[in-house]
Amino acid sequence: MADRHLIDVHVLLTDKDDRLLLTRRRGSDEFDGRWHLPSGKLDALEPISVAAAREAYEEVGVSIDPADLRVVHVTHVAGSGPEPRLGVFLHASSWRGEPSNREPEKCSAVRWFSLGELPEDVIEYPAVGIRAFLEGEATSFSEHGWEPVQAAV
Repeated sequence: MADRHLIDVHVLLTDKDDRLLLTRRRGSDEFDGRWHLPSGKLDALEPISVAAAREAYEEVGVSIDPADLRVVHVTHVAGSGPEPRLGVFLHASSWRGEPSNREPEKCSAVRWFSLGELPEDVIEYPAVGIRAFLEGEATSFSEHGWEPVQAAV
């Protein structure tokens, strides 16, 4: 296992019809064809809210004011790639622009789903943050994919 942890941002865009925007992954890994949130890694010297707004623009073409994002969940994840990561999930209900697929080499579809009828094939990692958001556990924390470890006393 790598000796560093990545920081990911995930953007939950919801509209006035209580729908969530998801993107379908395209690639050669086990996540190909499965649903995900607009997301990405922090760049050097970049605040989390700015990274989330940047990723939303790069992936689905919407402009979000970083001040309009609110953290809804944080999870520490193992097993979703070669390095452990800290995932920060941020919600936005206002933005400018119409979502579209701006990364067709990485994404095969962009689609709205009713919050009550999300697809079953959402990748496990983003599903953790989506569930926390739906359950109203604002700014909650979880750990996902880690083997149980006995704490030192």
